[in-house]
Amino acid sequence: MQNLRVAVDVGGTFTDMCIMDETTGLIRIEKTSSTSDPIEGIMTGVAKAGIDLADVALFSHGTTVATNALITRRLPRTALVSTRGFRDVIEIRRANKEDLWDAYKDVVKPYVPRRDRLTVPERVDASGAIIETLDLDAAREVARILKKRGVEAIAVCFMNAYLNGENERAMRDILVEAMPDVPVSVSSEVLPEIFEHERFSTTVVNAALSPVVVSYTNRLGDRLAADGYTRDLLLLHTGGGVMTPASVKDFAARLAGSGIAAGAIASRHIAGLCGFPNSIGLDMGGTSTDVSLAYEGQSRVTKDWYIEFGYPIRFSSIEVMTIGAGGGSLAWTDEAGSLRNGPQSAGANPGPACYGNGNEQPTNTDANVTLGRLGTSLAGGSVQLDAGLARTAVESVAQSFDLSIEAAADAIVRVANANMSDAVRLISISRGYDPRDFALVAFGGAGALHGADVARELAIPVVIVPTNPGVTSALGCLLVDMQHDFSENCMVEAAEADPETIEAQFARIEREALHRLTHEGVEPEDIVFQRSVDMMYRGQWRSLAVTAPSPIRSIADLVEEFHREHHREYNFRRDDTPVSLFRVNLKAIGVVPKADLKVHEPTGETPGPASRRTVWFDDAPHDTPIYDRAELPAGFALEGPAIVEQVDSTTVVPPWAKAEVDKYLNIIIRAKG
Repeated sequence: MQNLRVAVDVGGTFTDMCIMDETTGLIRIEKTSSTSDPIEGIMTGVAKAGIDLADVALFSHGTTVATNALITRRLPRTALVSTRGFRDVIEIRRANKEDLWDAYKDVVKPYVPRRDRLTVPERVDASGAIIETLDLDAAREVARILKKRGVEAIAVCFMNAYLNGENERAMRDILVEAMPDVPVSVSSEVLPEIFEHERFSTTVVNAALSPVVVSYTNRLGDRLAADGYTRDLLLLHTGGGVMTPASVKDFAARLAGSGIAAGAIASRHIAGLCGFPNSIGLDMGGTSTDVSLAYEGQSRVTKDWYIEFGYPIRFSSIEVMTIGAGGGSLAWTDEAGSLRNGPQSAGANPGPACYGNGNEQPTNTDANVTLGRLGTSLAGGSVQLDAGLARTAVESVAQSFDLSIEAAADAIVRVANANMSDAVRLISISRGYDPRDFALVAFGGAGALHGADVARELAIPVVIVPTNPGVTSALGCLLVDMQHDFSENCMVEAAEADPETIEAQFARIEREALHRLTHEGVEPEDIVFQRSVDMMYRGQWRSLAVTAPSPIRSIADLVEEFHREHHREYNFRRDDTPVSLFRVNLKAIGVVPKADLKVHEPTGETPGPASRRTVWFDDAPHDTPIYDRAELPAGFALEGPAIVEQVDSTTVVPPWAKAEVDKYLNIIIRAKG
């Protein structure tokens, strides 16, 4: 009986697995070391967990393969074919800089060098009319040159092709005829939107990644099938859904940033189970912290993102803000004598000083060990921490600021908390959301250590610590649906817009979405469409997405919703300013049945602490009970200070807080009183 669901999240240090039994709702976890070839780490984890792949109904995977390929530039030789005179669009970019004031920092080079950017005569005007058909002889010559050069992927990007892709398709046909085994991405299908740099850049990334991710997914699929798996491999994409290998071939760039989205999905789901439709995810790992936000049960989505600055990927993506704050982040003193924390990190090797691998600089982990908040035995005893080495490392900060060692460790933790709080402010307050209306979901290996203090600084009333914080991102891969995002330009003044014309545009997109999901095996009754329209005040070029009904009957209602959304986001509205429609968007969802997490009834048991130790809070030592999380039943309540330890994380309940275990075995932390 195929009753297991397996989710895998491959990280830089560990490969995490979540295995759910559909019949009971019970979840078990497995961690194994990541390998240079991620597939080996995955298969090792499958064997270690004792999984019979013939019993697996769903295998979902968040992968860093695409992200790492872009960062390391280990990409196949990729070519760009563009309209004559426009081959340098991806190098000119927007002529902006990541650091406005650093005149010496250059943007990294394009993914396609200039010699492999070839052009052909053709032209489409701003209305979509073809004023110069593709020069077929020139196109065949380009194909001959690229074949001779042995390119492995090609992007075709013509001017104004988002309005009419006929010339692009003709160019693709010629390339495919000459090189049938080389993937060709055309911008009018990958991203049919205005703004040539963003369209060109996304198409180039899509083309460059196609051979990489197709090879990876095929190899992984073959390994799983050889061991008995009979279903489609599902791959998490940045939009918060999953896609099959059939879609990966055409939209490879959607897998860039895949792993980051999983944690945001899981935190939103867990908060929803706990009754909080508004939530902020705080995913703190060894090197970085990822912060995400969900409002009224929906994650914030953005199209303004990239892996490397200057080369945007304009597919819809769950908005995640990443900062350099993790367990291995280094504490250091700047030139002005101020204490700083990160983004430099000790990484997994040598790691924090307490690992005993040669690092002598203090990290957040060393500070937490010094304060007693973190024990000296982690991961079920497989990792031993040296408290003496941690104190020695922290002593360097203590001497610099004339503090006791405990006060110096507390200062290190406070700076880390301040950095994370700033990130939460950027994704909430700066977006028009009040953190006091949200729950904070603290997860990752170190999130539960800092979650309560971050919440206190921002006046967030409740902290949720999931059952297995360290593998929450893997859990997110179990909670997603098939999803594709479509968009088309719709540039018209609201006063002149015709609801029937816009409705016809949505209908055309929905037909394409229906075809794609049906091709992936989704039943019609499991398909859900979510519409939105991007709108802006006249003169703006940044837009806001407004939820659109089906069918659209009134443009005035859309305009009013835009005014409200603009006021929430920017704290002002201009009712007397004309509004323009910019783009129509469709999120096509193929609902995947989800097993319910097991509900645990309160037992009335009140287990005592496994041990006690001195833990420092607010510059004072506290005799603190240490609980084994595996022994805490639903309904169990405790008063701070308390420490709850488990294999994959440690939860801190400060003296000013109290905690309770809910029916899903999450720990819910609130302020006393």
